[in-house]
Amino acid sequence: MKNLLPGILAMAVIVVASNILVQHPMGAYLTYGALTYPLSFLVNDITNRLSGVRAARTVVLAGFVAGLICSVIGTQIYNDFGPLVTLRVALGSATAFLVGQLLDVTIFDRLRRAEWWRAPLISTLMGSTIDSVIFFTIAFAASLTFLEPWNDVSWAAAPGPLLGLGPQVPFWISLALADWCVKFGIALFGLLPFRLIIARMTTRVA
Repeated sequence: MKNLLPGILAMAVIVVASNILVQHPMGAYLTYGALTYPLSFLVNDITNRLSGVRAARTVVLAGFVAGLICSVIGTQIYNDFGPLVTLRVALGSATAFLVGQLLDVTIFDRLRRAEWWRAPLISTLMGSTIDSVIFFTIAFAASLTFLEPWNDVSWAAAPGPLLGLGPQVPFWISLALADWCVKFGIALFGLLPFRLIIARMTTRVA
């Protein structure tokens, strides 16, 4: 358990920071939380490489608990538009995190004997993709209004050009795609710190 403490703390800090930063917009389609949240996959993959599947799942569980605590607190804080965290956002966030991170763990484990970059890159991309799909669908899709009928998310369903340039789609689709693009970029750039950290930790153990 002692060996997992850095991973658990890192995951908890990332989740808490992301829950705070998501309240601050960055342009029309993103929030600052989009820059920190993808780092959770890096922490997950480093843990998986160094300590194995069970350890990675433990770190994921720690992040899940931290996210739930943040969601509960957020539902009790109100602004001019209502609670900072709505039921749909909380449900979408928790479900997306758990499914996306556990998928990352499983794919990474199956690819751990391939070239060093395959496991972290492919597992992160797959986990990030399902994370974005699940979160934005649960939180904003008009077809799921029954989950929280008193929460007006009609703004998210309003049609507009995809990322301001493409075909007409519900606004939340643009939000989801922008979020995924950031995750994709961080997954690529994250290969360098992954390689360096694993090399350093492996040398230290040896």
